[in-house]
Amino acid sequence: MLAIKFKRVGKKHQASFRIVVTEKRSKLNGRFVDDLGWFDPRTDKFELDKERAGHWLKTGAQATPSVHNLFVKAGIAEGPKIPVHKKPKKNVSGETEKAAETAPATAGAEKPSA
Repeated sequence: MLAIKFKRVGKKHQASFRIVVTEKRSKLNGRFVDDLGWFDPRTDKFELDKERAGHWLKTGAQATPSVHNLFVKAGIAEGPKIPVHKKPKKNVSGETEKAAETAPATAGAEKPSA
């Protein structure tokens, strides 16, 4: 299965990315099928070959969530952006109630004398 994903290039602490079409399970810096453009997150600039990107999406290549969000921004893909870094919701009151219910039941149990 083909995927459209970022390939990191650049120096330490100065990341920039190539947007490539590659096998989904291939190594990060491994071979790629096609090079679609670049993205610089420090300046938030990018350049894409929209025609080739559209071709690969129609062919069945799937974009990673980050690349999908870039495609939405560029107007290649339609629809809402995908949340990339979801924070888990913590139900503080629910967790403390579960802990309170289980703690006294196990703490108060005594062994019967023989």
